[in-house]
Amino acid sequence: MSTSAPGTTPHYYVPQPSRHPASAALGLFFVIFGAANWINNADWGKWLVLGGMLWLFWVLFQWFGDAVRESETGQYGRKIDLSFRWSMSWFIFSEVMFFGAFFTALWWMRAHSVPALGGLDNAILWPDFKAVWPSSAPGATASPAGIIEPFQTMGPFWLPTINTALLLTSGVTLTIAHHALRAGHRGTTVLWMWATVLLGLTFLFVQGYEYYHAYTDLNLKLSSGAYGSTFFMLTGFHGFHVLVGMLMLLFITLRLMKGHFTPEKHFGFEGAAWYWHFVDVVWLFLYILVYWMR
Repeated sequence: MSTSAPGTTPHYYVPQPSRHPASAALGLFFVIFGAANWINNADWGKWLVLGGMLWLFWVLFQWFGDAVRESETGQYGRKIDLSFRWSMSWFIFSEVMFFGAFFTALWWMRAHSVPALGGLDNAILWPDFKAVWPSSAPGATASPAGIIEPFQTMGPFWLPTINTALLLTSGVTLTIAHHALRAGHRGTTVLWMWATVLLGLTFLFVQGYEYYHAYTDLNLKLSSGAYGSTFFMLTGFHGFHVLVGMLMLLFITLRLMKGHFTPEKHFGFEGAAWYWHFVDVVWLFLYILVYWMR
């Protein structure tokens, strides 16, 4: 339903009733239900998770397709553009809080929890406990019960540094593409967008190799105490955000090749660019706090 006659931009577009929210909720239900059973040793749970994820992606593909068609047929006016900008801004703010919680947890464990566990109050319960962060004593597990295997920490050279260069370069190529789009040079925009997508994909491959190196050469795992859990939670969630951002940029590139977006109206491009630059900034904090100040 629209508030204006066909062929004109409505003051505020109101879409027709949609099945997509209910369909997405159904997919999420199967994902959560399957995951709950999977972690409780029900082997069929992983297949339910896979089916739920595939269903959810199919729903999102249709949902986003409807949004694209509404935009390309001129249904979105200034009010919708403004609401999209606010929505993306609040979404990125929520992501800042998400990563802020994990960074705070890492700082709290290093600066407070571990030293407190080595205090006099716990000396009787854990007389052999070493109140040191693993990177301060390489190979030490600080596990008096011996439940954590010895491991080595991950330094900044060379894989994390290579990934830093890849992400910083991708931010530059994306900015060049944005300026080219605003100047009306669509071919140049598409070229630099493909370069950005390939840089993001390369980042993911390098991080995958880094995880392989961590497991096989350093014996560093998610179960390697507080260090292992925070390392993989921070780098893993960031890698997932890189994957999501790379897919956003990929779809934006395909839309550019179809002739979507104009120099004056291209918030779909801008929203994806905002997200990608946010991912870049988070990686810089992660690179310093997790790899250098480990």
